[in-house]
Amino acid sequence: MVNENKSIVIFGLGHMGLPTAALFAKNGLKVVGVDINKENVEYINSGISPIMEPGLDELVKEAVSSGNLSATLDGEDAVKNAKIMIVIVPTPLNNQNNADLSAVISACRTIASAFKKDDLVIIESTVPPGTCDNIVTPLLEESGLVAGNDFYLACTPERALPNNTIYEITHNARVIGGINQKSADYASSLYKRITDGEIINVKNLITAEMVKLMENTYRDVNIALANEFAKICENLDINAIEAIQAANHHPRVNIHIPGPGVGGHCLSIDPYFIVEMARQKGLDAPLINNSRKINESMPEHVVHIIEKGLKEAGKTIKGSSIGILGVAYKGDVADARETPAQPLINYLNEEGASVFVHDPYVSPETIKSFKGMPVNLEDALECECVVLITDHSIYKELKPEMIKNGVLVCTRPLLDPESFISKGIIFKGVGIS
Repeated sequence: MVNENKSIVIFGLGHMGLPTAALFAKNGLKVVGVDINKENVEYINSGISPIMEPGLDELVKEAVSSGNLSATLDGEDAVKNAKIMIVIVPTPLNNQNNADLSAVISACRTIASAFKKDDLVIIESTVPPGTCDNIVTPLLEESGLVAGNDFYLACTPERALPNNTIYEITHNARVIGGINQKSADYASSLYKRITDGEIINVKNLITAEMVKLMENTYRDVNIALANEFAKICENLDINAIEAIQAANHHPRVNIHIPGPGVGGHCLSIDPYFIVEMARQKGLDAPLINNSRKINESMPEHVVHIIEKGLKEAGKTIKGSSIGILGVAYKGDVADARETPAQPLINYLNEEGASVFVHDPYVSPETIKSFKGMPVNLEDALECECVVLITDHSIYKELKPEMIKNGVLVCTRPLLDPESFISKGIIFKGVGIS
């Protein structure tokens, strides 16, 4: 159903939208990306990726040079000349931990203003169950066209990790639901152009929406269990990492790894979408809610670990220099969205510490916005307490002699505690007493 004459408009040129746009362009389709960030649009039209992602610079350059990819601020004009519209805009949480769908709503209104018969709209943004049926469809039908009769509508939530996005888009299974079978088939034929992964067609739109949320909620709950194990092990003089690794030898056990909290745009947000929809149906979601509370409590728990380490050294957090290693939410990426490092830095500032931050990927401007002082690695290691937050590969190379003031808090299982303790370092960590 999809050929080279079909033109695509992609709303949102962020961590998922830009790689998706570039991949479709590479595979012969004309793609116009729509974004509200003028600087990003200019970068892309110059063949430069504003997103740090392995392989994306080359992909964008090639796609723009071929004439198949361009970017614009004018979504309405782009829709007039296209047959397929894909929405991959952010869906953050608001202050009540409910989904902020303003970007999705804005994109759909723009599409409706220039909609045409037989157009296809695909929602890739992660949204609460029922969003496509209850919000997207009515907005699009403001055009006077009827979903399923006059136009096609499908949902296929994005499912890829930063630092491996291009591979995962082109190899992961793709879950697709449609307002009818024709819509699902149309979307499936499109994504077959860019993925070798299995296409999994589900019954309807709401099922496709729910699948993504289930995946990330499963991981969030598992991490919460690991973090609760870690807190208990700290008080029983048990190395939680060792115990978890041993437990995972059981063929039906897969406990995740504890840490300083959960970050990123998915795991820390998606469970709340399920909670929100459950609440609207008069249901509780206590397991999901409690898991979120456990994971959100971890930055404050790390503060208590820091306090213990400094106390052994005869110091307090107030007046001490704290060196934070890493603010990205995961290793070897520049993505600091929803990072647990941010509340940790806030807690330490409130306690009267001087917080110095090193991250080889995250910009100094982002670090400053978190109220940390960006420094080089050597300066961070000279602080009275060094706290490893992000599992960047560079931090695996830390040696005892590099810790200048004798206190190290390691919230990720990157380093061998005994090698530091044997050299007189006060070594503390999540799950380590």
